[in-house]
Amino acid sequence: MRNNPNSLISKLSSNQKNIFLLDSIGAFLTAFLLGFVLVRFQDSFGMPQETLYILSAIAFIFATYSLCCYLFVSNKWRFYLNIIMIANALYCCLTTGLIIYYFHKLTSLGLIYFILEIIVIVFLVYLEGSKGLKKALRF
Repeated sequence: MRNNPNSLISKLSSNQKNIFLLDSIGAFLTAFLLGFVLVRFQDSFGMPQETLYILSAIAFIFATYSLCCYLFVSNKWRFYLNIIMIANALYCCLTTGLIIYYFHKLTSLGLIYFILEIIVIVFLVYLEGSKGLKKALRF
């Protein structure tokens, strides 16, 4: 029997600590893709290398933060979750601004990559927000 992706997401988001793990894995993947893959094939994506390195460093910081929250935060987790939700939302705003600023340089592949990245992060923020909301409503 195959695992349903929705059930995997449900399992990961069933425990408040797992949402930090999910965020951390995603941010590490983003940091790797931006800092190694997209930089190497910069001509295929169009975003300047310096910008890719900056975005990669930001993603790495977010990944480290989320991993530390997963490993060390046991109480007041909503506060830490709100921080990463805001940070992720600001990252999406930054990426959107960079898409607009470098639109003339971005290739179709670059545009698709960054739009998909924003969609994934917005979905993760939604998961984080709904997880925080569900826990906040429990007594």
